[in-house]
Amino acid sequence: MRHSMRAAAAVLLCCATPAFAATVHVQDPVPFSESSYIADNIKAECRMGAQLATALGSNAPKFGNTIAFDEAPVGQGRVLKLELVEAQSAGNAFSGHFKSATVRGVLMDDGQKVAVVTARRVSRGGAFGGFKGSCDVLERVVTAIGGDLAEWLANPVDNARLGDL
Repeated sequence: MRHSMRAAAAVLLCCATPAFAATVHVQDPVPFSESSYIADNIKAECRMGAQLATALGSNAPKFGNTIAFDEAPVGQGRVLKLELVEAQSAGNAFSGHFKSATVRGVLMDDGQKVAVVTARRVSRGGAFGGFKGSCDVLERVVTAIGGDLAEWLANPVDNARLGDL
């Protein structure tokens, strides 16, 4: 009886461990895509790339991964190449927010593509949205995307579409 309980515990522990638990390198801040459709004022005023990296880094350990931040992309090891490809900032605190962001990523392992991911989130400002600025809401959007990506990294499926896609 005791051996079967140990065996069952070992199986559960094995299955609960993410398939690709590792240290993953991510550029911080996450860059805007060169072909992005993002207004210059959003790029200049909002800290979306830094907030996305922070959210990914704080959520990844919940799923068995660690994020190593790099100023520039690295080529060796496990690398998640992310870029912000879209951000919308319509409305304001008085008329109501409508914000969205889209991130694309490619997970690489020693230069070989493992999986591609696209994540998008939309927000109308949430609780107390009338007291938040546009950048605050956009940063909240990428915080949610960071959580989505952290969960995806535990079991990266190719061509995954996360969040509000």
